[in-house]
Formats: sequence, C-alpha cells, structure tokens
Amino acid sequence: MAHRNDDAFIDALAKQGIAYVPFLPLGGFTPLQSLAVDRLRPALAPGNVEKTMTAPVTAIIAYDLLFFEKLPKLFPHAPGMRDLFAQNPQLVEETAKRNSSLQGAYLIIAARALGLDCGPMSGFDNAKVDEEFFGAGKECEGCEQEFFPAGHVKSNFLCNLGNGDESKLSPRGPRLAFNEASTLL
Repeated sequence: MAHRNDDAFIDALAKQGIAYVPFLPLGGFTPLQSLAVDRLRPALAPGNVEKTMTAPVTAIIAYDLLFFEKLPKLFPHAPGMRDLFAQNPQLVEETAKRNSSLQGAYLIIAARALGLDCGPMSGFDNAKVDEEFFGAGKECEGCEQEFFPAGHVKSNFLCNLGNGDESKLSPRGPRLAFNEASTLL
C-alpha cells in the first residue's frame, strides 16, 4: 500500500483476522494517493492535515451496509443470516462498524509486521468523507465517488501508512495496567 509491493500481502494478512462473525462487512481499505488525498483535506481536523498530506498513503477504513448480500457466499452454513440482517438495519449498522474496526486493526497489525508506521485517526468529518468518496447515500452515475458510488459504504476511520520521520514520531504513550482497564467477573 505504501508504494511497496506489499499490497496483496497486507490484504492477505488482514483477512486472517477473526471477526466476531466470520464475514467481512468491510467497505474496503481504500488507499488514497496523490490528488485523492487533496480531496480529503477539507474533511480533516486541523491537527491531522500536515501528517495526512505528507503520508505516502492514507487508507479509509470503511464498512459496507449491504455486506449481508454477500452472506450466502461468505457464510453458507447459515442460510438465514442474510434475511436476519436484511430485516434489521440497526443490527446491520452495529455489526458492520464493529467488524470494520476489527478488520482495520488487522490491517494495522499487518502493516506494522512489515515495518510500516501507522497513524490511525478519527479526527475528520465522516459525512464529508462519505460524500466525497462514497456518495453519502445517493446513487450516482458518472460521479466523482469512484470507490463505492451507491452510498452504502460509510467511513469508520482513517489510517496513514508509510515510514515516519523518526524526528517527528512521538514515543509510545503510557498504557493502563490490566487491573486498571479490566474487571474480572
């Protein structure tokens, strides 16, 4: 993804992760390069503009609200699952977002395993990204929303990928101890 020959390998590693239900309601890892990144600028929070504009690649981690249409292929041993989701939009939204978060995490783990730096972020306007890249719920022929023009794909988070400037990388922040972050029942 980051101007290397590792795109297929990163994708393959990310697919090895386990979603809580074994299907991928993922809109995709949409890598943005060159002019496409400029289209992202108006949606970015001020603190994320420079690092995104200078990253070799920014991926939009997104989720597909029509993922259930692929369930007969991806989850063939449970033929009723497609209809269960088709009749419950709230379940679709929750499941899609949760699983795209997991798949995005697997993408980050795969990219880091290859030595890439990753900068996941939520400091952006989802509605602007969805409008610019995914049609924001509007069918459009010949429109600029080239990736998923039907509007059924929604952005979850962004992730800058590449090799960061060592002088600008912050040291890893402190983490909570297990007993500070968890409760055993």
